[in-house]
Amino acid sequence: MASNLEIQNVSKYYKKFRAVHNANVSVEQGEFFTILGPSGSGKTTLLKLIAGFEEVSSGAIMLSNENISAKKPYERNIGMVFQNYALFPHMTVAENIAYPLKRRKVKKQEAKQKVEEVLKIVHLEQYANHFPAQMSGGQQQRVALARAIVFRPPLLLLDEPLSALDKNLRQHMQIEIKNIQESLGITTISVTHDQEEALTMSDRICVMNNGGIEQIDTPENLYKYPKNRFVAEFIGEINLLKGIMVNEDSENASIQLSNGHVVTIQTRGKSHDTKSVLVALRPENIQLADYGKTLKNTIQAKVMSVIYVGEALIVIVKTKKGEELKIKIPSLLSHAITVGEELKFGWNPQDATILKDETKNNESAALEAVSS
Repeated sequence: MASNLEIQNVSKYYKKFRAVHNANVSVEQGEFFTILGPSGSGKTTLLKLIAGFEEVSSGAIMLSNENISAKKPYERNIGMVFQNYALFPHMTVAENIAYPLKRRKVKKQEAKQKVEEVLKIVHLEQYANHFPAQMSGGQQQRVALARAIVFRPPLLLLDEPLSALDKNLRQHMQIEIKNIQESLGITTISVTHDQEEALTMSDRICVMNNGGIEQIDTPENLYKYPKNRFVAEFIGEINLLKGIMVNEDSENASIQLSNGHVVTIQTRGKSHDTKSVLVALRPENIQLADYGKTLKNTIQAKVMSVIYVGEALIVIVKTKKGEELKIKIPSLLSHAITVGEELKFGWNPQDATILKDETKNNESAALEAVSS
């Protein structure tokens, strides 16, 4: 697909502080693209650079093949939904939505028709004459969305759009916004610190940390195949086992864990330039080995705690070497697991990922651990 937005080697400095460094992003036409990261990662600054609320220190921002880096926000013709919605309290819903059209000097009859059309899209036809204070948070959020899309911008920016809503409404609005975005085909960039929101709504996700981009990928690939420890730990829950690479080919690697076990992990054609590695395991990919399953990799461990969370049991176990792991077992598949019980659990080669161990002195520490 054609690229709608190109962020080319963009950096932003506040005196000596590096907020964004050498960011390169390509967003496709009609894509829902999320910038995800913790507080201070640079995600909001990058959104402000795209919107024009901040000036780039270096690099270029291209929208529909036009360099908009030096343009004022109102010259960029970008739709934006703010975290606090930023609705005009003295205007009705219809007047709020019509405001961008009025600024663009759209004729009254045409503007009225466009407002009516977008009110139907966000399911607020009966609220046209209401004021923002008379509406719920979810309804105000939809008004803000309608105002941002009424002039059919080439790009829609969402700044933490759901953070003010409670969990149930937030989950509902995730699906509703995604459906509206897909139906209109508007290229959308959303900023959030909420991993679940990003995974639910996005076609692709850009994970940021300390002003830099760690990984850009689909939600599934980010979750299953993180490129480094930061992404693995930031997206969902993860178990990390230290080990030493014993053998490796284009399909599998043999890794000796610190507890002495040698496990087999798929390499997916990727070679590793270090002996010291981490085996990354999602809790739901670890299975109990007493259900007649054939598991390539098995480890013995002691149950430290059992937590019932409805659809699953969260079981914390500890190996003889003192490594703690979290296992998530569907409630329907679990027997009565008790604290203190010795369990054998395991996983298959395709259910784990190999990461570089980036901790200081990792090589000598790992070698000492596997030899002791």
